[in-house]
Amino acid sequence: MEPSNDLKTIAEQEKTLVAARLDADMVWTLGSRLRELAVKRGAPVAIDIRRFGQVLFYCALPGATPDNAEWIRRKSNVVQRFLRSSYAIGLSLKEAGATLASQYGLTDADYAVHGGSFPLCVAGAGIIGSVTVSGLPQREDHAMVVQALCELLGKDYSKLALPER
Repeated sequence: MEPSNDLKTIAEQEKTLVAARLDADMVWTLGSRLRELAVKRGAPVAIDIRRFGQVLFYCALPGATPDNAEWIRRKSNVVQRFLRSSYAIGLSLKEAGATLASQYGLTDADYAVHGGSFPLCVAGAGIIGSVTVSGLPQREDHAMVVQALCELLGKDYSKLALPER
């Protein structure tokens, strides 16, 4: 699959998955749903929802390691810096034949352009944080986040899912 196919879908996801509001109960519901999806799949993931500068939800399932928390920090930094999903930034750089270091002077120590971190966007406020999953292949991390956001926001996941490979 060409990166541009996924990029088109991700752009639609980012445009569509906007919450009218976001409060503590919604964050708990989103985090809990991500946990349910991961448990059902037997996925060894860590889940993080944050308003930039403040962790609002964190959960590590069996098989997740402390390294997953570090991946979350680095992926979330990409969302905070570029206001796009970490997967979209990674695919865009790949298409351009560039890296974070060559394009922006950013280090892998603080940024990871691997899928799994998605912007939390609130109507009227913009992107206020990120929701991140770490522990699966990057495309699956991204898809799990999008599925849970679709459910939370009442959107049809089948219309926003990444194309089949």
